[in-house]
Amino acid sequence: MSNKHFLRGMATVNFFADDMIAARDWYAELFGVEAYFQMPSREKPAYIEFRIGDSEDEFGIIDRRYAPEAMQPGPGGAILLWHVDDIEAAFARLKELGAKEYDPITKRGETGFVTASVVDPFGNVLGIMYNPHYVETVAGHAA
Repeated sequence: MSNKHFLRGMATVNFFADDMIAARDWYAELFGVEAYFQMPSREKPAYIEFRIGDSEDEFGIIDRRYAPEAMQPGPGGAILLWHVDDIEAAFARLKELGAKEYDPITKRGETGFVTASVVDPFGNVLGIMYNPHYVETVAGHAA
């Protein structure tokens, strides 16, 4: 493979839910925006998608009936960490909305990186992070 950037960026993160309407509404409240895509319909979605953040990253919710057969019940797997400017406020807001602490706010060394994660009301792990590199990157793109 000649491209040194094999993984070029996060394209879509997918979470699973049994109650698609409740998941859509919960995430709309959290994100402060409505889902821009719902298939096959808003009334009976099997897939819902939001675009969020500085790069309008895609956040999808899939009806758990379509989860891979090997997926184990309960939280697990990789944790995608979303940058937040105020990790304490973001963590508190997630818990106020009904998410449960999965990993507490944790300082990662002395370079400013801080992480935490919760389990959303639908059983998915949602990670948050204050990431100085992310802040520098966004500032560089704005310049």
